[in-house]
Amino acid sequence: MSVMPAIGTLLIANRGEIAIRVMRTARRMGIRTAAIYTDLDRAAPHVAAADEACWVPSYLDNEAVIAAARTTKADAIHPGYGFLSERASFAQAVETAGLTLVGPPAAVMEVMGRKDAAREIAAVAGVPVVPRGEDVGYPMLIKAAAGGGGKGMRIVRSPADHDEAATAARREAKAAFGDDTILVEAYIERGRHIEVQILADAHDEVLHLFERDCSSQRRYQKVVEEAPAPTIGPETRELVTSSAVALAKQVGYRNAGTVEFLVDEETGRAYFLEMNTRLQVEHPVTEAITGLDLVELQLRIAAGEPLPISQSEVTVTGHAIEARVYAEDSFHGFLPQAGTASTVRWPTGVRVDHALVSGQVVSTAYDPMLGKIIAYGPDRDSARQRLIAALDRTAILGLTTNTGFLRELVAGDAFAAAEIDTTWLDRHQLALPDDTVPRVLAAWAVAASVSGESWSENPMGGGSCAKSPDPFQADGWRCGGPPAPMIVDLDRPVVVDREAGRVDGLEVHALAVPDGTGDGWLSLEIDGVRQVGLVELTRHGAEVVYRGQRWVFERPDVFSDHAGAADSGAIRAPMPGTIVAVRVAEGELVAVDQVLVVLEAMKMEMPLRAPFAGTVTNLSAATGMPVALGAVLCDIQPLDDIQGADEPQAG
Repeated sequence: MSVMPAIGTLLIANRGEIAIRVMRTARRMGIRTAAIYTDLDRAAPHVAAADEACWVPSYLDNEAVIAAARTTKADAIHPGYGFLSERASFAQAVETAGLTLVGPPAAVMEVMGRKDAAREIAAVAGVPVVPRGEDVGYPMLIKAAAGGGGKGMRIVRSPADHDEAATAARREAKAAFGDDTILVEAYIERGRHIEVQILADAHDEVLHLFERDCSSQRRYQKVVEEAPAPTIGPETRELVTSSAVALAKQVGYRNAGTVEFLVDEETGRAYFLEMNTRLQVEHPVTEAITGLDLVELQLRIAAGEPLPISQSEVTVTGHAIEARVYAEDSFHGFLPQAGTASTVRWPTGVRVDHALVSGQVVSTAYDPMLGKIIAYGPDRDSARQRLIAALDRTAILGLTTNTGFLRELVAGDAFAAAEIDTTWLDRHQLALPDDTVPRVLAAWAVAASVSGESWSENPMGGGSCAKSPDPFQADGWRCGGPPAPMIVDLDRPVVVDREAGRVDGLEVHALAVPDGTGDGWLSLEIDGVRQVGLVELTRHGAEVVYRGQRWVFERPDVFSDHAGAADSGAIRAPMPGTIVAVRVAEGELVAVDQVLVVLEAMKMEMPLRAPFAGTVTNLSAATGMPVALGAVLCDIQPLDDIQGADEPQAG
């Protein structure tokens, strides 16, 4: 395609990996780029990647973003996804300012950005819709009318849960979208989330770029996406693609958009869910199978150009799967995580869209997604195997991510057989992998470091040879004989006999690290199987990433006070975040499972409940208060203790 001169400078009204992704295409097209950033993002990678950058108080501030566009002399604004990308008020502000929005017109965004209005338009266009209304029966789904991304959604299975779910959905919707309107519709227990990518220009041409399957979700948040959808047949594919095009034509859509459907596995029927009036997080899998650059096509459409291809020229080749890397502890309730990513290693040989580098601080102020790993192959299983290998080579130290969980999911039988529906992850809990291999890797690295030897040799010249920071660690040296076995204190003592090649009874031999693997990787043959992990030594132990999962092995602090560790009445913050609601008062008598406090992090809410019946004491939580991980918010004194305290004491 020819170089497009119509847009001279493009402001990207977003942050993180999507901002860098848009800049990459813009730069290739000869378009100058401008970034915006907040106080938390002054040193963020997307700021350094742009030709110019401008501070804003918030990514949600319409006026500040428009002012930044004027300051940088931008002709157009790309909103990415999230933040202002689906806010009609922002689209209108861009139009009023005489700038070009890389997206649909404000009027179209207004109607299609609302699930209630979009549903009516879909029905007029002949698109099948899900039954809606309070009389649909149970289970029902309550969801925000003004947005998506899983925010403001609750499943209600009985009348007793209805009011609490509706209140929480309204509050979450208000926080995420500025609108607390909610909708009620029938809830389909077993469904496939199928979405169709469409493109529409200003010359009445609408194309579909086939479909994606985004059924691998937890709490309505997509985790793994793939294209094409592996389980639908030609009839369903024709129905969803033609319906998506019909809907776009009905509303006069322009630019890139996605029409989402739910396919009921029991009946095979497809129902319209919503339309996302923006570029999707998972757009790379569509790019991989069609060979098209969606951002380039977005920019060309925004500049007034007609689509350069016809529907017959859009073809599908091969298969692509994308895994979203989140800052969360997936094996313990998907709790958001925060901290400094001390070391970050992304894989090579696959596409990686990210904005996370070593030393970067990850906070709970923004979405937990850190990056995306996209694997492509001639067929689904080859793409899956490449993704597994890529996740094995992904390492983030300093905070916990879901990379190990993604690896377990994609490598599992259910995903291999394409059996994952939208509620599968809610019904199945993946087990935390065994820690034997990462503990052996950590112990071997410590033992080698104590001896002053390199424990990570790389044929390309990398490696690590750091003397143990513990001066009292025995190195196994003895006069007149081979080194004695070494006791390495991790979370428990580990016997390392490097001379005999054994660790805790397992046969272990050091191997060369595979080509292309950088500093810090350790490769060992453990009981005849090669295992590779990234190891970093700390003053009190070691941190390991093995098959994507982060493990921290530290010696227990013998001087710490463990009193009260088993006190199950202490209600602690399971994640760093902000208190959005306090439902109890000091001294109040509460029932088991009663909601006490509601904690919010990364725009998602978590109710904290009473573990047993009792009285609220030591209440420190207050609405709007930020809390750290593990902070005690209140205590629940059991009823037995209260009753016992009233009884007369003997003697």
